[in-house]
Amino acid sequence: MTDLRAAAETAVEQCLGLEADESCVIVTDDKRQPIGEALYDVASEITDATLLRYPPGDQHGEEPPSPVAAAMLDADVFLAPTTKSLSHTRARGAANDAGARGATLPGITEDVFTTGLDADYETIRQHCEDVLAQVEGADELRVTTPAGTDITFEPGDREWRDDTGIVHEPGDFSNLPAGEVFVSPENANGTYVVDGTMMPHGKLDADEQLRFEVEDGFVTEISDRGVREQVEAASEQVGQDAYNLAELGIGTNVAVTELVGSVLLDEKAAGTVHIAIGDDAGIGGDTDAPLHLDGIIREPTVYADGEEVELPSP
Repeated sequence: MTDLRAAAETAVEQCLGLEADESCVIVTDDKRQPIGEALYDVASEITDATLLRYPPGDQHGEEPPSPVAAAMLDADVFLAPTTKSLSHTRARGAANDAGARGATLPGITEDVFTTGLDADYETIRQHCEDVLAQVEGADELRVTTPAGTDITFEPGDREWRDDTGIVHEPGDFSNLPAGEVFVSPENANGTYVVDGTMMPHGKLDADEQLRFEVEDGFVTEISDRGVREQVEAASEQVGQDAYNLAELGIGTNVAVTELVGSVLLDEKAAGTVHIAIGDDAGIGGDTDAPLHLDGIIREPTVYADGEEVELPSP
């Protein structure tokens, strides 16, 4: 628990900025109880916090029990370290709409918690702002890598967003660990090669690569069987939308010095890029799909309208 204490202090004090006159609820489940308790211990030293625990959900996006949703709705601040993500639930959205600020920590492990939150989030926010200033407004982004990635993105009218981990205003929301700048592009064409982390594999071996072909904003070829089967299963529900090229993201968390096999953490690693397939409705796009598959790419070079973007490094 001592190891979790510093990370919990960062989350509660720096990221959420919890004050003594605010109500705070910690939502966790049976598998993430130690992290929930560490957050509760810190929060309860500041204010009268509440800790709620329930059995892990069956899938990401599943609604929490109604008492949990009601507590989130009524709180000023919430933190949710859970096995299955609450990020895209109605409960989370309703709480933010009501003015609560909060963060979800989906699938968080103790190692990821201590690594990703052993960081100065004010520095991470500055890195986000620096990257955002370079890419915002560009008509075309190009990403290349030594592994063979060469893909262009057209943001169109879509808004670039940043996830700084600083959640201080009513209604603010973040994933933790945080640290990325991202956009849901209107169009994309080219090839990208994942050589970092991607589910269902986790961290890829040094000689392992997953290749994707993209045409007119849709993934047309997937070299890996495991990833292909996930997308095919989703396509049975939503058709071509399952193949939507959903996201271009740039990691800015300089505390993440190596990939560990957790998408939640690895996509935030400074100096990496991640590209996602599927749903983008929650990040500024218009495609609803029952999957969002991020693939992390090492050693990228990013160009904004032909100018190389200076990426942060660990």
